[in-house]
Amino acid sequence: MYNDFIFIGLPYAALFLFVVGSVIRYRTKPFSVSSLSSQLLESRILYWGSHAFHIGIVTLFFGHLIGFLFPKSVISFTGHPTRLLIIEISALAFGLLSLFGIVTLIYRRLAFERLKNITSKMDIVVYVLILTQVISGLWIAYFDRWGSAWFAVSLAPYLKSIFLFSPKYEAVAAMPLSIKLHITSAFIFVGMVPFTRLMHFLVYPFVYIIRAYQFVIWNWDRKTRRSATDFNRGVKARNN
Repeated sequence: MYNDFIFIGLPYAALFLFVVGSVIRYRTKPFSVSSLSSQLLESRILYWGSHAFHIGIVTLFFGHLIGFLFPKSVISFTGHPTRLLIIEISALAFGLLSLFGIVTLIYRRLAFERLKNITSKMDIVVYVLILTQVISGLWIAYFDRWGSAWFAVSLAPYLKSIFLFSPKYEAVAAMPLSIKLHITSAFIFVGMVPFTRLMHFLVYPFVYIIRAYQFVIWNWDRKTRRSATDFNRGVKARNN
């Protein structure tokens, strides 16, 4: 019953909440779908923490996604010891980068009183879940090595069986506790997305890629502007 709940009930509950919850929130509260950036309150530590975390976690996400979508190719590629070692070291490095980033962001929230005041309980839950994901992933990378190989053999088929509505978790149920924790926290994280500010990544403004450039004039000096002699009507203004 325990395995049925963890490896069947939880995944389907998480996916249901993710899909239905995201649609309902976007339809009923579209203006709440925002990252609610706190950059204006503190930017220096945010720069280092946010960049490190996003680079690390996005790279690891696509690494997992490739292992899920192309398991046979991954098995073939990692059949050579040198390539397998390079992938494992790279994954560990990006995992450490993610850990540095999330720890930095947590420290930032705790170190500044003005950031504490705008930190919600759901933000704390998100930080805990992400930290659990990163630490358990690093634990697996160090103590249960060669994950890029056995992921394609064991976890990819299990995840595929979930989406095919024919879950087969026998191989996953026999894995160490660290792997089970990693899987469980991942599904919990997915199910909580519609209730957090993380939902903003579902509405990424792709239109920004193709829209026209915006001309922004900053460091405006009214006195200099009034006495300027090199400005003619119809000529585009340039940034100072």
